[in-house]
Amino acid sequence: MTDLPPNNARYGSADAEEGRAAAGVVWLLYLLAIPSANLLAVVGVVVAYAMRGSSSGWVRAHFDDQIRLFWSVIVWFIVLTIVMIVSGVLSLILIGIPFLIAAGIAMLVLFIWFTVKSVLGLIGVVQGRTP
Repeated sequence: MTDLPPNNARYGSADAEEGRAAAGVVWLLYLLAIPSANLLAVVGVVVAYAMRGSSSGWVRAHFDDQIRLFWSVIVWFIVLTIVMIVSGVLSLILIGIPFLIAAGIAMLVLFIWFTVKSVLGLIGVVQGRTP
């Protein structure tokens, strides 16, 4: 006989915490994404995809939330960028100025939402709860 514990003993409460540090690192990368021209957000989502399969419970929920946040921000960023480009062209004939201002404000709100969501996610990891 071997001295190894049974399989279910190895996957107790300690296994539920697996990936907790990585989830915290991804939230930190997201927080540092705006000053790094969003390059660290790409690194963060790669880490989240890599660690998602080996985690479970509330840590898995953090990885899922990080991936969902990344893709939703990317989609909204692309849409708002297109609106800003079209509005910039239309502002030459004074039609697009209100849309350009509205798209700029929406872009600011998007960045604030991304930052607040990242801070709340990091606090959730530190406290050991779901996002």
